[in-house]
Amino acid sequence: MSPLEDFAEIGSDWFWETDAALSFSYFSESTKRFLGREVAELIGLSRKAIAENADDKAFWQPYADDLQAHRPFRDFAYPYGHPDGVTRWLSVSGRPIFSQDGCFIGYRGVGRDVTAEHKTQEALSEQIRRCDAALENMTQGLCMFDATSQLVMVNRRYYDIFGLAASDIIIGLTHREIVKKLFQAGCYRGEITIDQLCEKTTLALQDEHPVPSYRELADGRIIAASFRSMTGGGWVATFEDFTERRRNEARIAHMALHDTLTGLPNRALLHDRLSQAIARTTRTHSPFAVLMCDLDRFKAVNDSLGHPVGDALLRVVAERMQAVLRPYDTVARIGGDEFAIVLDYLDEPGAAACLAERLIEAVGKPVCLDEQTIEVGVSIGLAVADENDYSTDDLFKRADIALYEAKAAGRNTYREFCPNVGNRIATRSQLGLDMKEAIRRGEFHLVYQPIVEATTGAVVSFEALMRWQHPLQGTISPSEFIPLAEETGLIVPLGAWALQEACREALTWPKPIRIGVNVSAVQFRRGLEEAVLSALATTGLPAHRLKLEVTESVLMQDADGVLACLHRLRALGVVIALDDFGTGYSSLSYLRRFPFDKIKIDRSFIRDIADPDAAAIVRAVVGIGERLGMGIVAEGVETVDQLKLVRQEGCTQVQGFLFSRPLLPGDARAYITSTQAAAA
Repeated sequence: MSPLEDFAEIGSDWFWETDAALSFSYFSESTKRFLGREVAELIGLSRKAIAENADDKAFWQPYADDLQAHRPFRDFAYPYGHPDGVTRWLSVSGRPIFSQDGCFIGYRGVGRDVTAEHKTQEALSEQIRRCDAALENMTQGLCMFDATSQLVMVNRRYYDIFGLAASDIIIGLTHREIVKKLFQAGCYRGEITIDQLCEKTTLALQDEHPVPSYRELADGRIIAASFRSMTGGGWVATFEDFTERRRNEARIAHMALHDTLTGLPNRALLHDRLSQAIARTTRTHSPFAVLMCDLDRFKAVNDSLGHPVGDALLRVVAERMQAVLRPYDTVARIGGDEFAIVLDYLDEPGAAACLAERLIEAVGKPVCLDEQTIEVGVSIGLAVADENDYSTDDLFKRADIALYEAKAAGRNTYREFCPNVGNRIATRSQLGLDMKEAIRRGEFHLVYQPIVEATTGAVVSFEALMRWQHPLQGTISPSEFIPLAEETGLIVPLGAWALQEACREALTWPKPIRIGVNVSAVQFRRGLEEAVLSALATTGLPAHRLKLEVTESVLMQDADGVLACLHRLRALGVVIALDDFGTGYSSLSYLRRFPFDKIKIDRSFIRDIADPDAAAIVRAVVGIGERLGMGIVAEGVETVDQLKLVRQEGCTQVQGFLFSRPLLPGDARAYITSTQAAAA
């Protein structure tokens, strides 16, 4: 054994020789350690005979060319099938051997295992490929500058954002030269100069906590620019077209504060204006008033002439109310045909009554819609406040009591709250007593409205809805008894019963189908968690099959406490849905604070979805839900056209009369069976 072979035995190489036919004629003893075969097995074989890719002509061609020309070759790597089943990569270097008379007699060389290096190089190449793909597919434009502010890297999106042609070579230009080029191309508006733009970049790079800066292009687009210094010198800039997002944010912000149908303020903005009025009255001692307004005969119009006519009528009523009021008064739509008004800066308390009379006169004038003359009235309850009064809830409650009196007086009139009024209180007290008896006698029952897949119609869940059949008064509307139940606290035992009953009924359905139960703010304050745990334990329903539906008004009562409770329930597996999304309050802030499983878009947006603006809002909400991993349910789908449009906007689940009205338990089970049969 030669000294070189001794070295090979303790090193990471082996020696080999071939004959003139390029078949192996010699291997050092160290070969077995690397190739896993006896030397005798390898003698007489060619290199391609032990390779795994012998048929890859392109791979082997450079090697073959060297051999044919009897040239030395260096570091040629190829895959080798090791007997242990794992592919190794071998690197070989060799030089030709010639006899004394100059005849070619073979090759002699060295080999080594480069599997680890190959894997590292392969991983690096893949990383580079992915990096290139990511750069070219980024939604942001990206520039990378070196320490001298020369551009060393740019992606295609940057060219697209600023309208540069592919032939515009900007690599190697300085930041100022690029900015100048963009100005010459007319990208930026004239209000900003090259120096100002470059200075903004410099200041942004000096900021320890950089935030995006927004720049307006000549075509009106808004670009968000972000700058960050790199360790070791140089910096990176990213540019994102923020135009559509700004528009969507503006639409959603408007949606959070305004009613989609009428454009009037909603509850959120009304509460804000009312809080301002209370604070102002405390300072100035000038009275103001709150008016609760409910249209008379609207339901008959809506039912007989249809929702489009009803919607048009509501818009006319909103316009007439605004025309009567002063510029600094606030009129808001807070429900289907319910409006609330804050009358600010009253010269005297009697001014509120005068405005109420003018509202009644304006709303009562005939309206011509759909070639028909329609007449509706309005009942108004008003409560006057001074610096000694009141909380917002107190004022709304007083105005609501006065509204009840106006309706009881024959409608199309107004009543002012009187502290000594007895009839309304007595009526509500009697209804509260009846409700206690109704709970004991079991007069309440649940109906179930299906929520289905938008594409297949398959049932994914049901929403449980409470009904009350009074022995004397007949069916009492939930809009009447639910607020009273919340006011009296009876919603707590009613809600606990509803949870038990809904979970028990859900056990009769196929396992994937969930049950949704609405919960109120009062329940959160008085043992909702215990009621949920009790219902799940008693019935045996898995937690993931129970969905709690909460409205934004619930979150507004005690946001931190409610969100903490929701987090604990969600940790148990209970699904949490945000109901009636967009009807008021701070929807977007709550989406950031709690990871809702579902967002239910309010029916008012679905009703108007044929309108491009309403469709854009629905699309924006769907986009937010998708980004945050929240499922979207469209409520109030009543027509085939609405279904088609909500599908187009990306809503995956729908609920509404197009599929089914709320069903009794047996009918709900039959509905599941029929939809399963239809799907089969």
